[in-house]
Amino acid sequence: MAGHSKFKNIMHRKGAQDKKRSGMFSKLSREITVAAKMGLPDPDMNPRLRAAVNAAKAQSMPKDNIQRSIDKASKGDAENYEEIRYEAFGPGGVSLIVETLTDNRNRTVTNVRTAISKNGGNLGAPGSVSHAFDRMGLINYPASAGDADKVFEAALEAGAEDVTSSEDGHEIWTAQGDLHEVANALTPVLGEPEGAKLAWRPQTMVEVAEGDAATLFKLIDALDDDDDVQTVWGNYEVSDEVMEKLG
Repeated sequence: MAGHSKFKNIMHRKGAQDKKRSGMFSKLSREITVAAKMGLPDPDMNPRLRAAVNAAKAQSMPKDNIQRSIDKASKGDAENYEEIRYEAFGPGGVSLIVETLTDNRNRTVTNVRTAISKNGGNLGAPGSVSHAFDRMGLINYPASAGDADKVFEAALEAGAEDVTSSEDGHEIWTAQGDLHEVANALTPVLGEPEGAKLAWRPQTMVEVAEGDAATLFKLIDALDDDDDVQTVWGNYEVSDEVMEKLG
């Protein structure tokens, strides 16, 4: 269990996107409803729902909104969402995985393809880029949860596979099937995590130059602005120098 944070730039972009509060609440609400519909409407008995509720709380989503999203599923009022993954090639040779929850497959694929093609990318076939990523569990904690040594020791004891700590927080990586078990073991030690979800971790990173980085960020922003898009994963790495130039 070692390594440095290769996801700093991704998390930086995600943090900027989180400020778009209404759009974020819409995505969080959709995930809560889907999680509640797929299992029991009780977060204590439904690991995916618990993770979704914790993520919503971390973004200061009101309790009434959270409960309303759960009730939609239990009352049968929810739309029939399906999970669809798209794979794409972005500027600078970057690979992207776009996870969506949609009630209209045709609308979503059209919007995703348009956002990608207008910003220097191409939509790929299923499996075209996912082979270069590992499917793993990702648990996020804020920096306030503890210093790197404390979090590392807790993660090691809980059965995690890797930890990356930075000033932005802690990322704890687990085997795909161990996500909720590790999250449950960490909670008494570090508190409730900000997020616990399945993730796509790149096997290798691609350094992106300034020109391509600007286009790439426009592409990611365009995807994030779509309510159907839940998460965008990428294997890009942008240097601090380039980030400063881009502002």
